[in-house]
Amino acid sequence: MNKTQTVLPTGILAGVVATLLVMGAGTQSSFAAVLYAASALPIFIAGLGWGNRAAITGIVTSGILGAVLISPIFAVTMAIFTLIPAGWLSHLANLARPASELGGPDNLLAWYPISDILLHLCGLVTIAVIALGVAIGYGPELVGQIVDVLGSALQTQEPGLSLTVADIGHLKGTMLLTLPMVQGGIWVILLFAAFYFAVRIVSRSGRALRPREDMPSALRMNRHAIYIFLAGIVMTFLGGVPAMVGATICGTFGAGFLMSGFAAIHFRSQGKDWRLPVLVLAYLSSMLVIPAFAILAFGLTDTRRTIALTPAKGGTDQNTTNPDN
Repeated sequence: MNKTQTVLPTGILAGVVATLLVMGAGTQSSFAAVLYAASALPIFIAGLGWGNRAAITGIVTSGILGAVLISPIFAVTMAIFTLIPAGWLSHLANLARPASELGGPDNLLAWYPISDILLHLCGLVTIAVIALGVAIGYGPELVGQIVDVLGSALQTQEPGLSLTVADIGHLKGTMLLTLPMVQGGIWVILLFAAFYFAVRIVSRSGRALRPREDMPSALRMNRHAIYIFLAGIVMTFLGGVPAMVGATICGTFGAGFLMSGFAAIHFRSQGKDWRLPVLVLAYLSSMLVIPAFAILAFGLTDTRRTIALTPAKGGTDQNTTNPDN
């Protein structure tokens, strides 16, 4: 079978695998987040290697299976958090246009920048986390209940531990903003990791349309993301719903700048004798707040749009070179 004939079977298989991974996340609490994020991997592979129709087929298949086997709410949640972002990012990754439109040579194609793909990912995860918060009624009351349960559990384990009303109130206020910030940030990192591994897999298979790029030099945030990130910081001081939305934005876009900072460190340490110890120190220290902020700031200071170029095939002038789109 040629590539066109394998689009539908590949999409169906991707949808089945994605559903099984999400269902596995429900039974393996220790690796739930990793398995849930890994459910985007088959959709990424289908989209990057076989085009939009394969990705859409996978999303629809997974949605139907999730609705039938678990519940419609389960299917919608899965689609919003993993499947739709994976399908959209794979679509963006396959977009290309003549480099001449950007002032480049006539015989080359310019591919959609990684920085813009990462920007879209941060935006999609922000919307998904906000939608989840609305669906579950996230707010001071829900966080208060969580803190009360945690406080009771701590006092049961440590009878001598005494928490004042002021301490509990401060903890509730901190967790109210920390939870969406951390959840959004982790989800951006996990989904981009799935995208990265999918690109490597498809490139090795020989089916990739997009050239495999050097991530240390290509992985940067779009400079416009700085304004969104700053807006999120300002919103956290407004209180109420704007503060929770702002915290989510800080988490998702902050994760993008954090990955950009790591990529910049990788890029600037290439060929240096001190590369390995610096990278090890950077990754280990990023588990602490202050070093993580330092790496994030490094990403903030190095924003760019690196565009990959490849020879044009047959003089095409379309905005996408994927025949299966």
